[in-house]
Amino acid sequence: MSTIEGLIKQIQREAEREEFPLDIATYREYNKNPTEPILYFGNLKSTICFFGRDLGRDEVRTGQPLIGAAGSLVRRGFFKALYRRNPHSEEELFSIKNHVILTNTVPYKPPENKAYSLKIKQRFRPFIEQLLVIFWRGNQIITLGTEAFKWFQEYADDREEFEAFWHQGDSRYEKSISLTISAKDEEGNIHQKPVTIYPLPHPSPLNQKYYQRFPLLLENTLSRLAF
Repeated sequence: MSTIEGLIKQIQREAEREEFPLDIATYREYNKNPTEPILYFGNLKSTICFFGRDLGRDEVRTGQPLIGAAGSLVRRGFFKALYRRNPHSEEELFSIKNHVILTNTVPYKPPENKAYSLKIKQRFRPFIEQLLVIFWRGNQIITLGTEAFKWFQEYADDREEFEAFWHQGDSRYEKSISLTISAKDEEGNIHQKPVTIYPLPHPSPLNQKYYQRFPLLLENTLSRLAF
């Protein structure tokens, strides 16, 4: 049986196999290897996953997904849901790692923070599938933004119904959708897992429509989850 460390090495080998868009300058600035994936942060035995788009500067600097301005909103909101108060320090905030995993559609930083193409998402999809299906124990996934939510469309029995769910307007952030996702292990065996997807808007400061509203939307979503 493969290990999570083995999966990370597989991803790096794939990244080294053929060039794809990478923000090399940012990796060099922080003395990081551009092909080394920043796959996840947290506890693989947890019940909740936050699923974002890809990495930013702060994520490369720290080697953790969702730790910049947007990620901090997610982390602080989750801490508050866990402990019914705000964290007193960054060290205390770090303790959420025992109760959640944070990951992305692609474990790399694109140039100029532009979303990766569908081709690149599909190239790394088998590895993200393994993370979610084989290595992570949970089944509740909170997606952050359009790109993260639509990554799961491939698993929908009815793609038109999935698309219609997304186009409900803000009411979609009060609902969930259930899917079965699958992954192939190193031996070629297929593993399946039923999951429930809870969409939220991306909490970037540039997302003026939702940035101020995000903490309450997150609080309402977490109130419906088990953790």
